[in-house]
Amino acid sequence: MKDPRIGLRNIQSNKVIVPPDYGNNANKPIPSTRGGDLTTTSLSYEELKAKLLKEGRLFEDPDFPANDSSLFYSQRPPRQIQWLRPSEICSNPEFITGGASRFDVRQGELGDCWLLAAIACLSMHEKLFAQIVPDDQGFGPGYCGLFRFNFWRFGEWKEVVVDDRLPTVRGSLVYIHSTEKNEFWSALMEKAYAKLCGSYEALKGGTTSEALEDFTGGIAEMFELRQKAPPELFQVMLKSQERSSLMACSIQADPNRYEAELPNGLIMGHAYSVTSVKLLDISLPGRSGQIPLVRVRNPWGNEAEWKGAWSDKSREWQLISPDVRQQLGLTFDDDGEFWMSFEDFKNNFEKLEICHLGPQSFSAEQHGHQHVWEMCIEHGSWQRRVSAGGCRNYLETFWINPQFRVTVADPHEGNEGTMIVGLMQKDRRKLRAEGEDLLTIGYAIYEVSYQQGTLGLNFFKYNASKARSPAFINLREVCGRHKLKPGHYVIVPSTFQPNEEADFMLRIFSEQPQKAEFFLKIDGTCPKVSIVQFTCLFAISSYTGYRGIVGYKE
Repeated sequence: MKDPRIGLRNIQSNKVIVPPDYGNNANKPIPSTRGGDLTTTSLSYEELKAKLLKEGRLFEDPDFPANDSSLFYSQRPPRQIQWLRPSEICSNPEFITGGASRFDVRQGELGDCWLLAAIACLSMHEKLFAQIVPDDQGFGPGYCGLFRFNFWRFGEWKEVVVDDRLPTVRGSLVYIHSTEKNEFWSALMEKAYAKLCGSYEALKGGTTSEALEDFTGGIAEMFELRQKAPPELFQVMLKSQERSSLMACSIQADPNRYEAELPNGLIMGHAYSVTSVKLLDISLPGRSGQIPLVRVRNPWGNEAEWKGAWSDKSREWQLISPDVRQQLGLTFDDDGEFWMSFEDFKNNFEKLEICHLGPQSFSAEQHGHQHVWEMCIEHGSWQRRVSAGGCRNYLETFWINPQFRVTVADPHEGNEGTMIVGLMQKDRRKLRAEGEDLLTIGYAIYEVSYQQGTLGLNFFKYNASKARSPAFINLREVCGRHKLKPGHYVIVPSTFQPNEEADFMLRIFSEQPQKAEFFLKIDGTCPKVSIVQFTCLFAISSYTGYRGIVGYKE
């Protein structure tokens, strides 16, 4: 039988709950995060801040100390690290100078370009950025070395507090830093995210969609480019941009060279932000039409840019009027950002990641009264010899995996409904310190009758799946879009191999209000059942665009 697994060993770029409103709830406890496990102090953020100011001392985070345990778990940095506060690095530190910008983010010596690409995307969305990076903090009055950030983790928003001692070498930041020497929001945000994941070393290698989801609570889809690109991908990108989706792209790494530069200026095994998508009108004597263009940014923020058509100072820009160039904000600086034609984009990059925003991305006030979609989140686990049956290749044990029952309804009887399924394995990044890593995961969807309960071995012997995940793959989340006829279905999430243990979260999005029932085999004889209403984030009825956007009922 063909092995459906896909490995990511050669990919270096790899891969609401309403956000907290502390203005109306000053006594909310602080979740102090170490390696993803949350412990709560007896003091709220405001109480802790007041205590520090009263005692006249600066915060020193006991859960993420300024020592080697916060830097690495296996590989010591090549240079001696000194932890300094911003006031020890420059004379006039500021949290944000002149507003946050994608140009504030530059990569340091850590292999976390995937995270930088996501931060650059986030900085372009003011409301999202304000949720993650509260602006009521800085180095002026009230400064006490205490900073806070909000991240979405497995279905809920978590606040992470850190002190402002940062890793430096010879007085300069060694990891993420801003182009402005006295600006520190990006470095502090990276530190908070490193705390969430366990250490700075834990940030090495990942997919940009992983960070985008942790910044938004949205759902990310990954598209193959080059010959495998969907025929109407550019329309998908345009619609995604209209819906404030965040996008990133990458090229497969060279297994023999780390971040190898290609003759065209692009870097292999490196993550880029997609910062704009445009369809430009061109009208010249004897020539007119539209040109699809994509703007991309290298998080290095330097001269390592695309060298082909529509690159900085290329002759193609002569086809565009000065007014349009000004509207595009066109510059030819060595800032890592460049334009390229959509054809060149899809022929040179290999992966496109689009993170669609959902109900957990904004508060109801920020959404306004917009159309509601339906979403369901369920949590489960694969337990050895209990609920870790492996994929369907292992038929004798496949049936013991957790089972989720979903009803697809449609007001227009007989029409197919779009369902988005996302299967996410939890906390695998922090488990790297224990020698663990991402498991190879996927799911299958089976059509069932209304009366059927937990599916047993005989069912799977004689029934094929109606849909399944694009592949079994060692990503944090496997996501697929499926068009299903109205009816009853069971989703079976699994690891590829039997008896592999992990916690997981299953997210299901649909166009219509649905019902989901969760079946988990406990003792081999009876299922544990919970019935929930679930709400869908968004839906794309085809590759040509959206049928709605996320929102809340009036």
